[in-house]
Amino acid sequence: MTTWKEARVPDIGDFRDIPVIELLVAVGDTVKADQGLVTLESDKATMEVPAPFAGVVRELKVKVGDTVSEGSVVALIEPAAAAEDGKAAANEAVPAASPAEPAPRPEARTGTASATPAEGATKAAPQPAAAGDGPAAPTRSPPVEFDAEAVAPGKVPYASPAVRLFARALGVDLARVEGSARGGRITREDVQRYVKQALQAAASASPSGGGLELLPWPRVDFAKFGPVESVPLSRIKKLSGANLARNWVRIPHVTQFDEADITEMEDFRKRLAGEHKDVKITPLVFLIKAVVAALRKYPQFNASLEDGGESLVLKRYFHIGIAVDTPDGLVVPVIRDCDRKGLIELAKELAEVSARARERKLGPADMSGGCFSISSLGGIGGTAFTPIINAPEVAILGVSRASLKPVWDGGSFVPRLMLPLSLSYDHRVIDGADAARFTRFLAEQLADLRRLLL
Repeated sequence: MTTWKEARVPDIGDFRDIPVIELLVAVGDTVKADQGLVTLESDKATMEVPAPFAGVVRELKVKVGDTVSEGSVVALIEPAAAAEDGKAAANEAVPAASPAEPAPRPEARTGTASATPAEGATKAAPQPAAAGDGPAAPTRSPPVEFDAEAVAPGKVPYASPAVRLFARALGVDLARVEGSARGGRITREDVQRYVKQALQAAASASPSGGGLELLPWPRVDFAKFGPVESVPLSRIKKLSGANLARNWVRIPHVTQFDEADITEMEDFRKRLAGEHKDVKITPLVFLIKAVVAALRKYPQFNASLEDGGESLVLKRYFHIGIAVDTPDGLVVPVIRDCDRKGLIELAKELAEVSARARERKLGPADMSGGCFSISSLGGIGGTAFTPIINAPEVAILGVSRASLKPVWDGGSFVPRLMLPLSLSYDHRVIDGADAARFTRFLAEQLADLRRLLL
């Protein structure tokens, strides 16, 4: 009785549940000892599982996409000696036929040829070796033409482990690469050609296409290094994270830093707060009015770049977005028509919209239509930061905590309350000189509130 033996995954180190990415043989194939049966790919390496002995593949125990570990059975192989004995017995059992009949060619990928009457006449069964003769030469299987579709039917690209590593280093998906070698095998040159074509296509594409081909995010088992805990991100952080990543990558950010002397503004704010105890008046309302004045003077800041990058849309309205810190993440509600509202009205609306944001009661309409955004960290601390532009806007103002500093007044140093300003702007639309003028004008408005009346 013929015995089939198992081919198992050998010692592959400290790896578990490694995916099978390629089948290198099919049922019926004749394999040599140490010939690759399947290809595995871990996060760090690509490896082949070799045949432990020569023989004929009788059954595959895995398919592409399965995961295996050390000791997993990948195939059942009939050893070469047993396969030869079985073939010899089959040939002896076939009756002889007329030598005039031509012998048909053996089927590809069978590994052993089925004897026909013609073959029985032209190819006799192997004779026992005479005494003194050497061991009988092993019977070789007929040449097999490689069929990529039979090995990996329409799912896994056919490429060597070295080519796979090369493609992975370049961030190339081999499923998109057309192989030029025999049987559709992908070569290193095919990968290079694909990358060249992709770069050329990205160079000619419109800015809206992005065209980034980034390497996959690294997978790390952090539990190997110590205790960990997995905490899912909130929906707001997931949405804002994707937007921030897009804005940071696609907008050429530059940040202009300046300081505003708000000593008199703070004195006036405290007096105003004492007169209107029913509403909380924060420095933000003064910043909103100063920003509106700056947007009027420098209209390129109150604009949006069209998707094609060919023209600028100048806005004649003044809707200001205010970043609000909530337990679920950062949201930016928009206060509309800030040019038509006074300080008290803005203070009431700011308090209302901030409360709604923290109570998760904001709708999409409450966070759309902004012209310019303000992100204030003054209540927390810090001296400066680089805020990320809220596309499709072209600039955003970051505000840090004000602090007392000695300022030279021409005769002596006097204590002044200085407010740090951080203006990030889209350098495709705004030049550095204009950004410096904008922040200086803004600082002047805050230093002398009478200028807002001009």
